[in-house]
Amino acid sequence: MPRFFADENAVRGDDIVITGGDARHIGYSLRMKLGDSITFVREGMEYSCTISAMTETDVTCHIDSISPSDCEPTIKLTLYQALPKSDKMELIIQKTAELGAYRIVPFISKRCVSRPDEKSAEKKLARWRKISEGAAKQAGRGIIPEISPLLSFEEALRDMESSEIKLICYENGGSALSEAGIDSEKSVAVMIGSEGGFERTEVDMAAAAGAVPIWLGKRILRCETCPIAVTSVIMSLSDNF
Repeated sequence: MPRFFADENAVRGDDIVITGGDARHIGYSLRMKLGDSITFVREGMEYSCTISAMTETDVTCHIDSISPSDCEPTIKLTLYQALPKSDKMELIIQKTAELGAYRIVPFISKRCVSRPDEKSAEKKLARWRKISEGAAKQAGRGIIPEISPLLSFEEALRDMESSEIKLICYENGGSALSEAGIDSEKSVAVMIGSEGGFERTEVDMAAAAGAVPIWLGKRILRCETCPIAVTSVIMSLSDNF
């Protein structure tokens, strides 16, 4: 059954009204008709609907039932990713959104080569959010993982404060991820470096802010591989695979 995300303005009483690109996709690409079944997702809830009216610009669907999405992980994982070069961030967002990341926060660390200006950062953010939405649709997620605006390293540390478990990946040693106390009901924040990892002073700052250094073993992973691996392991440790 086709699935689409619905924003807060789409739910109107007992109906969901879809406009714009999704409406055109439903009517023209999928060639759906009156009476067809369709599912909409919003904030972790699934709306099972029947198409009740269609025009050239919008599609109205009657809500038949509402239930919690069973596709969402119980764990709330926020990835803090130091901005890598080229389009690596797009891959990181796509794959970690598919795997179950709740939120992705790009930030600038000392070893980041990519340092976009404000205008470029805004364009990147819009692109990243579209990638997150597409990945969430493909994976059948109950939410679209949030992509935060670009932060500084210090801002990222402050942003992590509300997470119950705080970790930082450090190639020069630390605890095993399996020893981090991952729990299916807890919120977890993980900081991951760009090319070249973190400087020792940054790891010390993160540790002072409550983040535990973790080590993924003797093999050094690329900066685009590490977040995918970490997300996968955390989902497994929290029984969300």
